[in-house]
Amino acid sequence: MEREIAVFIPIIFLLVSGLTLVTYLFFKSREKQMLIEKGLPPEAIKEFYESKKDPFRLLKIGVIIIFFGIGLGLGLILEDQTGKDYWVPFLLFTITGLGFVLASLAGKKLTEKSV
Repeated sequence: MEREIAVFIPIIFLLVSGLTLVTYLFFKSREKQMLIEKGLPPEAIKEFYESKKDPFRLLKIGVIIIFFGIGLGLGLILEDQTGKDYWVPFLLFTITGLGFVLASLAGKKLTEKSV
């Protein structure tokens, strides 16, 4: 029974990944199409996209990945120590959530300093 279910995991992963990519590309295309339909000159469109860029995007992603790794590591350690299965998902979500909050706060603070 477990083997039959395990076959569906990669299939579902690929379907969800593909759906996410197609949705992203669709909305990106719609955004560009709406800007063109408004009749904006190319300079205004370029300025619009440059204003949307987050200069601290990679910093935020790095903080989130670090906290994800810490949560995963602590969860695995506590699972080995206690034998309970709930530590990995609990710490993974909790500490990654904390990473999102800290990345957001750090991004705000750095954005305020640079402006």
